[in-house]
Amino acid sequence: MPVLSLRNMYKTPCSRLTGLVGATVNKKLTLSAKAAKCQLSSLSLAQLRTTDSKEWLTFQQLSFLKRQYVVRHSGALGQRPRHKQEPVSAMLEDRGDLLMQQMQQVPTIQPVAGVAVPAPAPGTPVDLSNEPEADREARLEARQWKELKVEYSQLPDIYARLSKIKLTALVATTAAAGFAMAPVPFDPTCFLLATVGTGLCSCTANSINQYFEVPFDSNMNRTKNRPLVRGQISPLHAVSFALACGVPGVALLSLAVNPLTGLLGALNIFLYTSCYTPLKRISISNTWVGAVVGAIPPVMGWTAATGALDAGALLLGGILYSWQFPHFNALSWNLREDYSRGGYRMMSVTHPDLCRRVALRHCLGLIGLSSAAPLTGLTTWTFPLVSLPINLYITYLAFRFYQRADRQSARKLFFCSLWHLPMLLLLALTCKTRRAEPEALPAAATAAAAAAAAAGTTSSLAVQS
Repeated sequence: MPVLSLRNMYKTPCSRLTGLVGATVNKKLTLSAKAAKCQLSSLSLAQLRTTDSKEWLTFQQLSFLKRQYVVRHSGALGQRPRHKQEPVSAMLEDRGDLLMQQMQQVPTIQPVAGVAVPAPAPGTPVDLSNEPEADREARLEARQWKELKVEYSQLPDIYARLSKIKLTALVATTAAAGFAMAPVPFDPTCFLLATVGTGLCSCTANSINQYFEVPFDSNMNRTKNRPLVRGQISPLHAVSFALACGVPGVALLSLAVNPLTGLLGALNIFLYTSCYTPLKRISISNTWVGAVVGAIPPVMGWTAATGALDAGALLLGGILYSWQFPHFNALSWNLREDYSRGGYRMMSVTHPDLCRRVALRHCLGLIGLSSAAPLTGLTTWTFPLVSLPINLYITYLAFRFYQRADRQSARKLFFCSLWHLPMLLLLALTCKTRRAEPEALPAAATAAAAAAAAAGTTSSLAVQS
């Protein structure tokens, strides 16, 4: 990561790396180069850092797992373990009361008998010059920052938001659909284990994603109320919850289902946390990586049932891969301001024309993939016909989104994608190619075979005697 991005990300005294390393970064020249040039001693280096402290970033101590809060310093976002309580009359007076002091105060009008004085209009500034000191202290205290206290009864809701429970439910549903589409006899126990294991892996990936994005989520209206942003739980608590879900999830898939499904679950966690999450702030390629992450769960369901990667599994993954582009691109179109404030490089922000073209292109791809399903033996030829109307409708909405590029067309495309995927998977399940069962032998042939076997056994015993 470049030096400037590190400096902008963590500019406060708090650090995410461990301590006593003495690693410092200069804004213009690194410490190592300056030490080599000047041949400074350790004491002089320490003095140099203290004299020019504004130009240095020092990693001080192991604090990245403690409770941290987002702070802003010199225009940059950072985190510190505990927000410092400011004096009541410091920043709050400058923000609120300074405006009141600069406004021209209207003298009080004395009421006249028989004349009704109209009530002040809503939003009219109130004269606070004669406010009692106790009321002023209470008003400013109410606006002060306070640490959140979380009860044990609130933990289930916090865990649900930390794991993005709606997204996790969608991931588990697509994995269940992949299992149901596999051309093998249905095993309820394996189905339940595969669905639960996939859901646990999704909880882990979402929790770690929120852990890394706390400073940036605080700038977005959609994510500013997440548990870690508000300081409801500590980072250590969040990481512990992620491990408590991830380790049993991968172990369940590897040991109780099969190793291939466990490997895919671990790969999905790695792609989401180590590839997709950092790419969101670097390149628009994050959308394609995220689509791969979303395409793996139905493949995991297929491998849980069959134990192998077949053409049908890849086709199901391709359908999920293409579906995510109209779904996410339409969603991100109406969240462009939020993504800009958070510093995320999304197609809707940096390449709006490409965002609309990609959504339309993959809607057309859904028609092609649905037509290819019978060729792989996944469904019958009825599926391309019954799925054509809903595929044409979402393509029509994507075309309108491409032409108009407004919020209304993006909203319609997004809401269509919400019911399009369950309907498409349901149609594929109803048109699934049934597994050919071996024909039963006629009763007469079976009886004849049994009589012949008995006669052969009797003759062999006679020869031996």
